[in-house]
Amino acid sequence: MHLSRLVKQAQKGNKEALLQLIIVEQDAYYRLAYSYMRNEHDAMDAMADMIVTLYEKLEQLQKGEAFYSWSKTILVKRCKTILRNKERFIPLEDERESSHDALTDDNPYRNTESEMNMQVLLSHLSVRQREAIELRYVHDLPYQTIADMTDAPLGTIKSRISQGIHKLKSMMGGDRYDNDRGEITGAQTELEYRTGTIRT
Repeated sequence: MHLSRLVKQAQKGNKEALLQLIIVEQDAYYRLAYSYMRNEHDAMDAMADMIVTLYEKLEQLQKGEAFYSWSKTILVKRCKTILRNKERFIPLEDERESSHDALTDDNPYRNTESEMNMQVLLSHLSVRQREAIELRYVHDLPYQTIADMTDAPLGTIKSRISQGIHKLKSMMGGDRYDNDRGEITGAQTELEYRTGTIRT
């Protein structure tokens, strides 16, 4: 069924329509929540809170086709609220996250050595650079959605990603990733390859 039609039905109180919308992206919701919460229990709690918020505020959504970017923004904000309440989220540019704290059985990113290596590389970035890059290349979210999720201007998000990619480039081989126009295509391509988000 068309997305906008399902959204309209859900806005009229059809719980089955809302459930269908959520089921379609349930794995993506979980991966997104897990990337912040780092354990299954808290990720599921954040998703449950998101569903409650969707049910309460769905009528505020103006464009049905924006449902998934809107709902994922709600999910990220809920994750950050939970983490702040637990005093685990520190939104500072110079903080570093452990690259191994999430390698547990319920981690959806633990499967390959290349993914573990990428987590190690990402751990050298600032928290905000890493967040922006993961949202873009791991979760395949548009720049504007990332800006909405993080309450940052669009230009700031693009800058964080660009600076993060430059740093990854230097760690993965430096100038050999530059093309003849000085663009950083190689590092970006390797990041997309390792996270399984190559675009065609």
